[in-house]
This record gives sequence, C-alpha cells and structure tokens, in this order.
Amino acid sequence: MNDMVFSEEQRLLADTARDFLEVHCPVTALRRLRDGKDALGYDPEAWRKMVELGWTAIPFPESLGGLDFGYLGMGAVFEQMGRTLAASPLFATVVLGGSALLLGGSPAQQAAHVPAIIAGERRFALAVDEGRRHDPAAIALAARKTGDGYTLDGDKVFVLDGQVADWLVVAARTSGAAGERSGISLFLVEANAPGVRRQGNAMLDSRNAARISFDGVRVSAEALLGRADEAWDLLEEILDRGRACLAAEMLGIGQWLFDTTTKYLKERVQFDVPIGSFQALQHRAAWMYAELELARSAVMAGLAAVNGAAAERRQLVSLAKAKMGTVLERISGESVQMHGGIGVTDELDVGLYLKRGRVARHTLGDNDFHAQRYGEGIGLLERLS
Repeated sequence: MNDMVFSEEQRLLADTARDFLEVHCPVTALRRLRDGKDALGYDPEAWRKMVELGWTAIPFPESLGGLDFGYLGMGAVFEQMGRTLAASPLFATVVLGGSALLLGGSPAQQAAHVPAIIAGERRFALAVDEGRRHDPAAIALAARKTGDGYTLDGDKVFVLDGQVADWLVVAARTSGAAGERSGISLFLVEANAPGVRRQGNAMLDSRNAARISFDGVRVSAEALLGRADEAWDLLEEILDRGRACLAAEMLGIGQWLFDTTTKYLKERVQFDVPIGSFQALQHRAAWMYAELELARSAVMAGLAAVNGAAAERRQLVSLAKAKMGTVLERISGESVQMHGGIGVTDELDVGLYLKRGRVARHTLGDNDFHAQRYGEGIGLLERLS
C-alpha cells in the first residue's frame, strides 16, 4: 500500500467526516462556544454523533471493540476537523488517553476503560507538562511509594480537556531527578479524587486546558500503567500518536487557509481587475500550494510510521510536526496579509484559524523541539558537536 496517499476506505472516511463536520461542527459552532464561554468546550450532541459514526473506535483493535482502522484513518478525520475547527474530546480522550491504555494498560485496565471510551461515556486527559514549554523529561511531580500504593504531589499545566475529564493519565517521577528520562511512571487517577484540584484556563484558540494540582493524592498499585520507573518509551509513543494527529489537523487548517485565500484573490477586485491577476500574489499563492503539498507528504509519512519501529516513528512524526508547523506559520501570515486589513478582524474566520494553528503548533512540542528531536534521531547533533 502507498502510505503517501489515502486508501479508498480512508478517502471515504475523510469524505464522510467532511460532510458531517460541515453540517454539525462549522466554524459558527466554535464561535457560539467561544462567545458563550462554554465551560464544556464542545457540543455534547455533536460529540454523541461522532461516537455513533465510530470515530472513537478507529484506533482500537477489534478484540477491544474497536475498528482497527489505524492512524492513517485517524489522520483523515483530524484533517477534516482542522478544516472546520471542530472541538471535541476525541484528541484528549481517544488519541492520548486511549493510547495510554492500549499501549500500557493491563487487560483489567483496558476492560475497565476502553469500552467506555469507545461508547463516549468516559473522558480522559493526559497530564504531562509542568513548565512553559513542552519537555516530558522535565517531569518533577513526585509519586512516592506509600504502603500498597503511591502518593502524588505536584502540579501539571496545559492539560488538554483537563477540567472536564473523568480520568487522568498522570506522568510522575518515581525515581531520579527532573531532566532524566528514567524514573518516570504513568498512573490512572480519578479526576475527582481527594487532593486533585483543577483550574480551567481560557486559551487563545477558545479550546479547553487546565492547571491541575495534586496534593497528597493516594492511588493503589493497580493505578500504575506499565512498569514503575520505565514509562519513558511508553510516554513517547503516546505523545507521538498525538503529535501525528495534531500535524494532520494543522494540515486541514493550512488547506482551508489556502483554499479561502485563493478564492478571495479571484473575487477581490482592485484597479478593475481581480487581485489574483497580480503576479506577485500569484507567486505567493504558488509557494503556499507547493509547501502545503510537501508538508502533506511529511504528515502522511508520520501517520504511517505511528505503528512502526520506534526510531523511525520518532523521526517521521517529529518531521511531520516540525514541517507542518513551519509551513502553517507562513501560510497563516500570507493568508492574513493577502486579505488585507480585514484579515485580522473577528469578522473573518481567518483569524480563528490562525489562532488555532498557533496553539496546535506549540502543543506537544513546537518547531524547535521537533527539529532538535529529529536531529538527535539522525545523529546530526553528534556530528556537529
């Protein structure tokens, strides 16, 4: 199979997602959530319909009640979600929380949670970062062995959907010091457990995130995902699935900006001619098209590598996230400029796409983070030192 293009089934999934999202999750829906300061951050009825369409089952194996459609299938959906800026628990619950259970959960943990995730009855959030920049190795939140379980103390920031989640997957340090990749463990924690305090934060893109404090939170030994002190590789694989889906969403955002801008160039008349006839603007639009197609290839490669060898997965997912982030930053700027002064007003949707794109670029690692990670993967940094 050629992983650089969607298969017939994946194209059908993308077409179905596009039709559904244009009707049930248009940009006007995001505006309503934003203007109403909706605490949930998504439309429950639209989420219920996404569950009925089977989107929550896409990445899970049939043995757990899933569709086993893989991450190219998830990417097809997330690209379309980027086109309409659709907000839902799909990313935090299914991609991040679901991956933690699928990759690190015991059969008992999977049986207890995965069917509820697929049914849309349980929401998850992944709590990793503790500072202003994404840095999984910098985890300092302590998980001390106490009796037959663990006690968690510390803070997490920028926890996507953290204030509406029913369960949290918490990355904690069971040994070693912040900055070390060893000594990290993952725990399942009830979001309303004693000692858990959640504070929602309004973000630039009108999505939900939370700061979460853990003050003497007790969990049993059965809350541990995988092996104690050895969760680094597991966490990286979970995060890479999220990064690949974010790259696909950013691709959808970039495609919408390109389509909308070229349409505007054909319609906007100046000096009695469409501004799209100006050669300078044609050159800029051509650049947008060419770079978007190159980025699409990187995104497809990243999605295809999700279930592959660890070294290849790390390199290709980081390449996809960094390339798409760089291209989207430029396309967003070009789109705003070519729309003129109105491009930065709330009247046009362009600004909403620019804001969501900027948040997505920084989520789970910005361009610099992934450029360095890619360089480490190919040994470039060692050769330059």
